[in-house]
Amino acid sequence: MTSGLDEGAGSGTLIVAAAPIGRPDDASARLAAAIASAQIIAAEDTRRLRRLAAALGVAPTGRVVSYYDSVESSRAPALIASLADGQDVLLVTDAGMPGISDPGYRLVSEAIEAGIRVTVLPGASAVTAAVAVSGLPNDRFCFEGFPPRKAGERSRRLNSLAGEPRTMVFFESPRRLGKTLAEMASAFGADRPAVVCRELTKTHEEIRRGTLGDLAQWAGSGAVLGEITLVVGGARGDARPGGAGTAAGFATAPEAAVRVAAAEQAGRARKEAIAQVAAELGIPRREVYDAVVRAKYR
Repeated sequence: MTSGLDEGAGSGTLIVAAAPIGRPDDASARLAAAIASAQIIAAEDTRRLRRLAAALGVAPTGRVVSYYDSVESSRAPALIASLADGQDVLLVTDAGMPGISDPGYRLVSEAIEAGIRVTVLPGASAVTAAVAVSGLPNDRFCFEGFPPRKAGERSRRLNSLAGEPRTMVFFESPRRLGKTLAEMASAFGADRPAVVCRELTKTHEEIRRGTLGDLAQWAGSGAVLGEITLVVGGARGDARPGGAGTAAGFATAPEAAVRVAAAEQAGRARKEAIAQVAAELGIPRREVYDAVVRAKYR
């Protein structure tokens, strides 16, 4: 790897540029100028890039190539070669910052390895926008991307995050949102605060705040559409599923009943859900079962 002292000498520059996540007029003047002047534009979707350019009143003068997930590995070497030959490459995705759950990481990494200058054109990001508007603690937060699609992997990932003290940011498909929220309620606790940010900056923007239990019920009651960014509060001290001291006050009967209901909504059988909640809260299964029965006939 190069030392960085002669980085970019004789080569072009890789410009990593953020694209608007909703409204085209959120784009900076620098992005418009870069689209108009870049010798090569590597775009996740070339059609969206041209629509954005038209909305900004500019036209690409350089070569536009597609650069999406399934071609990232095969396209990167040619782009590195073009950069090494002295051509500037503008890297843009459909929305937000390249490399943040979007193509880009590989190209940036290989450009750095080749001693090519890499710069960033900052702008919109659904991650920071959602954290800022959530109202949850933002002095420390972590981005977890999309939860795994497979149920077993998703359950293990969420359970591993149950004790994470930082605010967490996730992306999720609207089709899986209800199930994911229910599983988060089961893993983190149904009373954990969370915010669903839907269609940020767009015409139908919606910011819905509540507990994971409430949000799981909302998302499971009807179709949710649009781009979803989910912000979840971190664990507070030892008051978390499976944490030391859980049984001392945190594991109330209503809490146990809510968690069982969330687990059942996520597709688990009641017996399995009761066993899971008992293990998470460190209390006997009989107590969880009694809590479920009391909640049913309350």
